[in-house]
This record gives sequence, C-alpha cells and structure tokens, in this order.
Amino acid sequence: MRNGKPHCSAEVLTHWRQLLGLSFLICCFSLSPVGAQTSLTLVELNCENLFDCVHDTLKQDYEFLPDAGRKWTPQRYWRKLNNIGREILSCSPDTLSFQLPDLVALCEVENDSVVHHLTRRSLLRQAGYDYIVTNSPDERGLDVALFYQPFSFAPVRSCALRIEPLPGMRPTRDILYVAGRIMTGDTLHVFVVHAPSRYGGERASRPFRMHVAHRLMQAVDSLRAVSPAAPVVVAGDFNDYAGDASLDFLERSGLIDVSRTATGTHGARGTYCFQGFWGSLDHVLASPSLAAVVDTCYVNDAPFLMEEDPRYAGLRPRRTYQGFRYQRGYSDHLPLVIRFRWE
Repeated sequence: MRNGKPHCSAEVLTHWRQLLGLSFLICCFSLSPVGAQTSLTLVELNCENLFDCVHDTLKQDYEFLPDAGRKWTPQRYWRKLNNIGREILSCSPDTLSFQLPDLVALCEVENDSVVHHLTRRSLLRQAGYDYIVTNSPDERGLDVALFYQPFSFAPVRSCALRIEPLPGMRPTRDILYVAGRIMTGDTLHVFVVHAPSRYGGERASRPFRMHVAHRLMQAVDSLRAVSPAAPVVVAGDFNDYAGDASLDFLERSGLIDVSRTATGTHGARGTYCFQGFWGSLDHVLASPSLAAVVDTCYVNDAPFLMEEDPRYAGLRPRRTYQGFRYQRGYSDHLPLVIRFRWE
C-alpha cells in the first residue's frame, strides 16, 4: 500500500502460496523494509507485448484487441499481469530473506494504465512499488517503466529522453532517466532503454540502435561532466548482443556491461532464445564506481518460466503466444537480476 503498513490479504496469500510456494511468514518478510540495508537489487525484464485490451486511437495496437486474431481478452490480459507479477516476485537473489527487488526496469508496457494495474491490482499490489513510465511516440504504443521501492530508492528527478528519428527510422521508445537517493546517501542515476528492433535485418537497422546509444551517452556524459564519479546504471533491451556495435560503443565510452556473462541455473545461457540459440539482448551496464560493487548478476530461469523446445531439442522461455497459439506463458525474455552491495 502507498500509505500505512503493507497488509497481506487472504486472497494475496492464497495466490502466493499457489504460485510461488512461499509460506505466510516468508510472504510478510518479503514485504518488509530491511533496517540496515547495504545492498540494492535491480531486475530488468522485457514483458513481451504487455498491452491492455482497449484500442488507443493514436496507436497501432490492433493485434492485441478482443476481436483481433490473438483474441486478447480481459481474461488473458489479467492473467498476463499476474504472470509478470509472479515473475518479478521470483527474482529474489537471497533465498533466506526473500527480499523484493528494489528497482525493476520494464520494457514493452503499453501505457500508464497497464503499469498501474500491474502495481496496484495484480499479484504485486501488496508489494509497495511506485513507478515512473514514459509516454513514447512508438507507433505500437510501447513504453518503458521503472518500479521502485520508496524506502530504498527515493526519486529526486526524472525525464524522458526523446529519440529524434533518422531518415527511414520509425519513431521509437523514449529513454527513461530517473535519479534517486539510495541508502548510502548517494544519488543513483538510472536509465531504462528499449532500442529499435532488428526489423528489416540486423545490418539495415543497426544505425537506429547506434543512434539510441549515442543519445544515451550524451545524457551520461552530461552527468559525468558535473560529477565524474556519479553512479550510473543502464538497463534494458538493446536488441543487440554483447560485442555488437551499439554495446561495443557504450563500453568504449566508459560503461561496463556487468551482465555480459550472466546465465541461469536451469539451462538458460542468456535472456533470449531464438531458434535454439541462446544469447542476451537484455543488458545492465554500470559506471566503473558502481560496477566495482556488483555482488551477483544472473538470469532468472526458474523452472516455471521455461518450457521444452521440441524443434531444437532444448529449453526456451515460456512465452505468452507461440505464433498465434495462446499458451498462458510469461515472456519471450527472461529477467536479469543484479545485486549491488556496499561494505
């Protein structure tokens, strides 16, 4: 709840026992602030088309409407919200305390209404998250958002960085920038990115992702000009793999890809699997001062997020649709979980 102490309702506890297998005691601990917190956990997740069921007359969201081919009904929408909530709740790096993530960077959320439903009416409704979301010119209406726990991250300013399209480039998602005070007394600078897809081919679309990377570094360099040691973290779906041009540029510009070698413990060798090939389109990059305090970084490939891949004889993320076949899944991306720890 926004005001007062969190309250674990019977309905929420029933959902969490069924979906997470957690006891009543663990559920309550997971909602409680930690008194002498010396760590901060961030989760990055591409939600895969988290649309509502209402047509936005200014956006091309026809595919996700009740009478469209995917039959995106309210029932499926609310199931998707609860699935994403369950996915976030499972991202605890500490199995003893089951502490909730402090920050959650989300890609592919349609609008403020969707984020409001996710934080206030889904399985996350007792988790205490506040949020900031963009309002991008993306043609499909997709945005990025940042969830935060107010007791561990207190925003002091935020803005959306608009990406002016290059010739031949479709309008894309804004970069979300949020600065907030953390438990160390420092101001943490957070950027959430969802770069243009590889639609039309990797080579043809590469300049568009490079354009976003340059816009990001303009903002980061402005921060470093004022405070060279400012802690900066960048999280999101870059639609590029480690070593590709945009990620290489960001690392040459002074950021460190602290998620470069992140894998799961149940078979995932990255956050994304395409035709049997595992890799990570999702990344977390940090300034050197912040990279120095990374405690752990891994892919959350909990068994309920995975499924057998019959064609390529392996595992893959359990997504919401396989083609147009609805399968009650979660996302085609797996969450990245990173914990920073201060002495």
